[in-house]
Amino acid sequence: MVDIERKSLAVVILNWNGKKFLEKFLPSVVEYSAPYRVIVADNASTDDSVEFVQLNFPSVEIIQNEFNGGFAKGYNDALQQIDTDYYILLNSDVEVTPNWIAPLIEQMQDKQVAGCQPKIKSYNDKTKFEYAGAAGGYLDKDYYPFCRGRIFDTLEEDRGQYNDTVEVFWTSGACMLIRADLYHQVGGLDEDFFAHMEEIDLCWRLKLLGYKFMAVGSSEIYHVGGGTLNYLSPKKTYLNFRNSLYMIAKNHEGWRTGKLFWRLSLDGLAAIRFLLSGKFSHIYAVLLAHIDFYKKVGIMKKKRHKFKTQQQLEPNLSGIYPKSILWMRFAKKIDSYSKLP
Repeated sequence: MVDIERKSLAVVILNWNGKKFLEKFLPSVVEYSAPYRVIVADNASTDDSVEFVQLNFPSVEIIQNEFNGGFAKGYNDALQQIDTDYYILLNSDVEVTPNWIAPLIEQMQDKQVAGCQPKIKSYNDKTKFEYAGAAGGYLDKDYYPFCRGRIFDTLEEDRGQYNDTVEVFWTSGACMLIRADLYHQVGGLDEDFFAHMEEIDLCWRLKLLGYKFMAVGSSEIYHVGGGTLNYLSPKKTYLNFRNSLYMIAKNHEGWRTGKLFWRLSLDGLAAIRFLLSGKFSHIYAVLLAHIDFYKKVGIMKKKRHKFKTQQQLEPNLSGIYPKSILWMRFAKKIDSYSKLP
């Protein structure tokens, strides 16, 4: 097993009013992350999170951001202040397990690996995978994200079927080990996203530079999920729909106008589905997502042009599923990754 120096890796937990999660989960992080640094990056919490950590966990470093700029800006601001070779971005609502870091470090010996994630299971039902990342993420041909262990809202039971280590397209922001120099080279997380899917965008940019991302089945954590924004929230629907369009505008290789038009049309079908199920607030969320996308589509194109100057190697598009996951799930009734053709 490969060991690295303590100062070479930092476990960074972004916190916003999450004292209840810090009380519950920080003990396991401190115990099982030794000898590496554990840092709480506080996003201007209004509860007494910072005081709690200072009083009860003197070994944990604290960075205090000036205001809550969301997941992306919160991490960007904090990571600028941390001198290390590797970051582990870790949600505050995560229980880690013994030896969870070592298998992740092992993967980083391959210089083409930009980042990796453990197997992410549900804290509330430890027999199943968790929504946010499961056993590694993919995109379908229309850029809908799904995971080994999770297709849309259907979660698989963990029977050891994903205990291997494989290359994926994206790794979860709930728990991601990433090279610090590459994180900053591509500008970190896109702050226009605020929250949700920004880690997929980050992985996509690094994939376009030829790098790889890995899912490591021999490392395991448990994630509560929905700790700051419930999965059924209309705001989450808004962020996911808007940020998906941002990603396509920035990263799609080819005729972007055509791909965006097709994806906007599919969003319309999703709105009809919300209508038929009586989720009227989610229809408004989709509409608002489209309006806000149109307002910033020019900015996204400028970001794309700026990023293109960094591309020197062939893009690594491993992890793009060549079929429609929508069709597979709702027409073919396929509910697990292992059953996909």
